[in-house]
Amino acid sequence: MNTSHDARLPLAFIAPGTEVCLAGLGEEIDALQREQLTAYGLAEGRPLRVLQQKPMTVILADEVELALEHSVARYIWVVNQTADKTLRRT
Repeated sequence: MNTSHDARLPLAFIAPGTEVCLAGLGEEIDALQREQLTAYGLAEGRPLRVLQQKPMTVILADEVELALEHSVARYIWVVNQTADKTLRRT
């Protein structure tokens, strides 16, 4: 069983102030929009900090702040950085 897959959560469900690691962009996000997000630095394995969830999801990726609609943020998959580090050690 792939335990890292089980730990994935939608970015829209992560509390502000939490640091997570990007696990992937869902196919539900339009291909052009996925390409734009990647151009802004949203790549698998990239650490992110959630700054706010209302009225939009706002994240910090490196030094870039991005505001995302919840309809997009719910298809951006992340893992808790602490959980991710624990999984890599086992």
